[in-house]
Amino acid sequence: MPRPPAADFAALVARLEAILGRVEGLLPPAPPPPDWKATAFRWRKRGGRGHLEAVAHPHAIRLDDLVAITEQKRAIDGNTRQFVAGLPANNVLLTGSRGTGKSSLIKAMLTRYSRRGLRLVEVDKADLVDLPDIAAAVDGRRERFIVFCDDLTFDAGEPGYKALKVMLDGTIAAASPNMLIYATSNRRHLLPEYFSENLETRHVGEEVHPGESIEEKISLSERFGLWISFYPFSQDDYLSAVGSWLAAFGVAAPKSPREAEARTREALQYALQRGSRSGRVAWQFARSHAGATALRRRSPA
Repeated sequence: MPRPPAADFAALVARLEAILGRVEGLLPPAPPPPDWKATAFRWRKRGGRGHLEAVAHPHAIRLDDLVAITEQKRAIDGNTRQFVAGLPANNVLLTGSRGTGKSSLIKAMLTRYSRRGLRLVEVDKADLVDLPDIAAAVDGRRERFIVFCDDLTFDAGEPGYKALKVMLDGTIAAASPNMLIYATSNRRHLLPEYFSENLETRHVGEEVHPGESIEEKISLSERFGLWISFYPFSQDDYLSAVGSWLAAFGVAAPKSPREAEARTREALQYALQRGSRSGRVAWQFARSHAGATALRRRSPA
C-alpha cells in the first residue's frame, strides 16, 4: 500500500490526538500522592481508583485515659511495641461488648507510637478488596502501618471477606513486613451464626467435630494471631471511666462528698437513659458534663 501524503498523515495524527484528548477528559483524574508527613490516613475511592488520604486531625486518645481494660491494654501495647521495633508481631482481632474501648485502644496506639514511626490507615469494609493495593502503596516505606478495620462483620459471600482472609494468611506472597491488620468486631467469628449449623456437628467417640459451616466461620478469626476480648462494664468500671474522662476534659474533682454524690447520681442517671454502662457512654457523659460546666462559668451571674 502506498504511503499517504504528508499532509494527510498530519491530519490523521491531529484527529487521533483530538480523540485521545476527549477520551482522557472522560477518565477520572489520577489520585494525589500520599502526604507521608501525616500519621493517619483513610483509604478513599475516586472513580474506581483508591488512594491514601491524610487525616488532618486524628482522634488523639491517651492510653492512660482508658480504664477497666488493663489486660487488654497490656496485650495490644506489647504487640504494637514489637511491631514498631521491627520485630515479629501479630494481626489483632478485638471483639466483645460495644462501647468498651476496642476502637479507642487502637487509636491510643497511634498516639503513643506515632513519633516512633507508627501510622494508621482506616479502611471501610467495602474497600477490603483493595488490601493488596494498600499493601503495595506502603511497601518499602520505613514507617510501620496498621490497617484499621472498625466494627467488622460480614454476610456470607461478601468479597471483602475473602480478600481479608487471603491477606491475613493465604497468599503465595509473604505479607508486607511493615503492615499489620487490627480489626474490631462485636462478633468473635465475624460472621452471623445460626442454630441450624449446630446440626452439622458430628460426634466421633467422645470427640466433637464442628460442621463445615462452623469451620469456615472460625477459619477467618483464627488467622488473626492475637485475639483480645472485651466485657461489659460493671458500675464501678463505668464510674471509674467517668472520672478519668472528666479529668481528661479538665473538670476538677468534687470539692465535697455531697458534690461527689451528686455527680455520681448524674452519671448513673445518664447511663440509665442510654440503657448501657460502657466506656463510650462514660466519654459521652463527660463531654456533656464538661461542656455544661464550662458554659455556666461563662454565663453572667
